[in-house]
Amino acid sequence: MIFVQIAPKAQKSGLDFMAIHNDLGKEGEQAACEFLKNLGYQILGINLIFGKAEIDILALYKNVLIVVEVKTRTSAAFGNPEEFVSEKKQHLLFSAAEDYLNQESLDYEVQFDIISIISNNNTFIINHIPNAFFPH
Repeated sequence: MIFVQIAPKAQKSGLDFMAIHNDLGKEGEQAACEFLKNLGYQILGINLIFGKAEIDILALYKNVLIVVEVKTRTSAAFGNPEEFVSEKKQHLLFSAAEDYLNQESLDYEVQFDIISIISNNNTFIINHIPNAFFPH
């Protein structure tokens, strides 16, 4: 597990829960990208849409295409973030990766990772899970 200090968040006025939720997700994706770049991953795209699926981060590392699902939460009180990547989401990501390879006429081995993030007092606790799931 990695601890990453982030800049203090701007305070939101009112009770705009969805805006706060979406901001947290975007901040988590940005932290995940920086984390991967620091490990030597080449980021190919963020929030890519293929059919009904969205790939949070698409990267290349050691000639392997990495599809990353990022889950960010404020606590693990209801379970660790990675536990919320459903089988349906996994199947959508498999299809999206296949669509990407076909669209770009590429032939890479594909790996599916999860980056689980808990945001706590302006610190992101990042857990990178390589090969988190496999196509069936």
